[in-house]
Amino acid sequence: MADTILKEAEQKMKNSLAVLKKDFDSIRTGRASVSLLDTVQVSYYGTPTALSHIGTLSTPDPQTITITPWEKPLIPDIEKAIMNAGLGLNPSNDGDMIRINIPPLTEERRKELSKLAKKYTEDAKISIRNVRRDANEKFKNLEKNGDISEDDCKRNQDSVQKITDKTIQNAETLYKRKDTEIME
Repeated sequence: MADTILKEAEQKMKNSLAVLKKDFDSIRTGRASVSLLDTVQVSYYGTPTALSHIGTLSTPDPQTITITPWEKPLIPDIEKAIMNAGLGLNPSNDGDMIRINIPPLTEERRKELSKLAKKYTEDAKISIRNVRRDANEKFKNLEKNGDISEDDCKRNQDSVQKITDKTIQNAETLYKRKDTEIME
């Protein structure tokens, strides 16, 4: 029973890190990255569809993203979806593909993005601590019901704390890496 609670807590903490990584992917840096367009949905025969499912996305150079749709009539819909996504990107097309030039970031914008990354990191830490709290509550309930001894409860709570510390350290490492990337 205790092993199940520990494994469940560790998995939930890993999920929090995965969400943090996904949030970081949505933050624009000075470099072009196709992950910037992960949230863009295009109406494909009336169904909202991810951009990566209706064309080929690539970054031919550090400042440009190209999108080559598999069906040419989708080009205007893709352009409209990118403009409406709120990413601050201006697509242009040449009839066959869409090009998006990524302008360099201003110092002020870099600081804003760094603050946003810090906020995402703090949200992830809160989520991780909530998982720790829930796991500790489960161990206390097991002890209260007589299913585990007081020593086992304490030992398991210490294990949860070690997992929590390690996961929060990983979140901080991810933040430092992203902050460095933003400030470049």
